[in-house]
Order: sequence, then C-alpha cells, then structure tokens
Amino acid sequence: MARIIDVIEVPDQQPDEMVRRLPEVGSGDFRFGSQVIVREFQQAVFFRDGKAYDTFGPGRHTITTANAPLLTALIGLATSGRTPFTAEVYFVNMREFLDEKWGTAEPIPLRDADLGLVRLRAFGTFSMQVYEPALFVNKIVGAQGLYQTGQITRFLRGIIVAKLTDLLGEMKKGLFDLPALYDEISAGTKAKVQDDFANLGIQLKTLYVNSISPTEETAKAIDERAAMGAIGDMQKYLQYQMARGIRDAAQAGGGAGDLTGAGVGLGAGVGMGAAMAQVMSQAVSAPSAQQPTAPGAATTFPEIMTLSEAAAYMRVSEEDVLTVIQSGELKAKKIGTTYRISKKAIDEYLSA
Repeated sequence: MARIIDVIEVPDQQPDEMVRRLPEVGSGDFRFGSQVIVREFQQAVFFRDGKAYDTFGPGRHTITTANAPLLTALIGLATSGRTPFTAEVYFVNMREFLDEKWGTAEPIPLRDADLGLVRLRAFGTFSMQVYEPALFVNKIVGAQGLYQTGQITRFLRGIIVAKLTDLLGEMKKGLFDLPALYDEISAGTKAKVQDDFANLGIQLKTLYVNSISPTEETAKAIDERAAMGAIGDMQKYLQYQMARGIRDAAQAGGGAGDLTGAGVGLGAGVGMGAAMAQVMSQAVSAPSAQQPTAPGAATTFPEIMTLSEAAAYMRVSEEDVLTVIQSGELKAKKIGTTYRISKKAIDEYLSA
C-alpha cells in the first residue's frame, strides 16, 4: 500500500540551499486534504511528469480543488478526491544568495596586441534571487535535470564564464589594459548574463570581476619580455655575459681545460673573450659582410672575421678560405666548429 504524505514541509532548509526536493528520491504519494506548510522564505512547487504545476506561498495550506486546479485537471477526481496522486514537491528558497563565487575552470585563450596569444583566468562574485519559482523549477529541474544546489550553481557559473569570454573577445583589449577595465567588464558581463538568468526564473542582482590573471605559462612569457626590456643595450649585455662566463670558468679551476669547457679554447684568455664579444656585437648591431651594399659604397670589415666575412674580404669562396686555413697558410682560431680569422692575418697572407 502506498505511503500517504499528509504533511508536506521542509522546516530545516539552509540559507545557502536553493531548492529541496520532497521526497528526496522517487515520487511522493499525496491526496487532497493533505497539509502544505511553507515558511516565509519559501515557495512550494508541485512537479509531475516533467512539468511544474501549482505553487504555494508562505503559510499553511490544505490541498483542495480550489487551490490546486492544475493538479485537479491533470489527475481527475475519484471517490471525493481521496485517491492518492503521485508528484514531487520542490521547496524553493526565495532568499537573496549573496557572495556566490564564479571562476574559470579552464583558461580563456585570447589574442593580445603585445603578447600574441595569451591564456587568462578570471574570478569574481555574484548575487541572485529566484523570482519565479515555477519557471525556475521547470527550467532547472525539468529542462536540466538539476535540483542539488552544487549542480545548479555550477550550471550558472558556466553561463557567466561563457558570457565573459564572449565580452573579452569583443573588447579586443590587451592583458595589460584589463585591470583598469574591471568595472566595465563587470557591467558588460552582467548585462549579457541577466537575460539568461531571467529565462531561468532568477534575477541577477550583482556581478563583479575580482581578478583577471595570466596562467603560469603566460606569466613566464611576460617576465621574459620584461627582462629583455630591462636589458636595454643588447651589445653591452652580450659583452657582460661573455666576461662573466670566462670569470666563472677561471674561478672553477683556472686550468686550460676549464676554459675549453666554457667554449673559449686553449689559451684564449681574456683577449679572446673580448674578441668574441666584438664578434657578437657585430652580429647584433652591424650588417653582414655578405649583405649587398649600395653601388660605390665601401664595405667595413671587423678586425675579427667569420669564415663568410673573410671570404667576402678576400673575394673568394668560403671553401677556398677553409683550404688555406687547413693547409696552415692562413692563421685562424677554431672555436668549436667555427673559425675566427683576424684581419691582420689575412692582410699578411695576401701580402706574402
């Protein structure tokens, strides 16, 4: 025999609990004449066959054909209305929900004028209140199949993040411009979200953006860009790095093997370090000797040349220069897999 629920109430609904289902599982067995007790902050919505029907406001109600006309029309009456009918009752919390949190579960990818592609995370708060409980139950419970508070708030946060992503894409602002636009972003997101919330029977009271920050990968790229900007003069930076490497190798052991391991070669010493710094400076700031020059313009060659620069200076191929180096006719210093040839050595070879 079905268990008849004669008193329908939820006296312990918590302030942060949006909706409570009665019974918790399955359908309840009710009948006309049962008592419905609704607290001041509640409304009770009868739900059957995937649709919200009659709604009861605060107070004590007796289910009759007068105050439950939709249910009466749905199930019909038999034996003076004492036949049980199955349904669920959703007690909707009508309080205002304050300080609800929202945030991006996954980073938002955006194009940035300064950094290219960036990935951002955003967080904030919002407040809301159910204003149409029957519509809320139909849309959230009927359409979405959600009635637990955690499920509902996750669904609502998803709407906020989707609209925020759309707004940021429309604004086309760089990451460094966003902190000054939090108020505008908050207002724009609220304007986009409130219609979606209204279609669910919910009024969006406030929405705030508290932070928009880059992911770790994007933050690392920003730090590297800032470091490059702080360096300023790249030529001086390369010279400093070269001298520092020679010093560290000397402090580590001071032997020729340590310097070789540091990449400067046996007997290179500080003089070779300065020469390499000069070559690196030429590579950064001076045009290559292989680049075409204006007709009649003189080509300036560095005192220490690469293989290609020596070939241009001697007006022969790189293979020809390599041949005379390997034969010992032209003095050169091999550093790793590359050669460095002084202009003085080339002049002595050509004048011999």
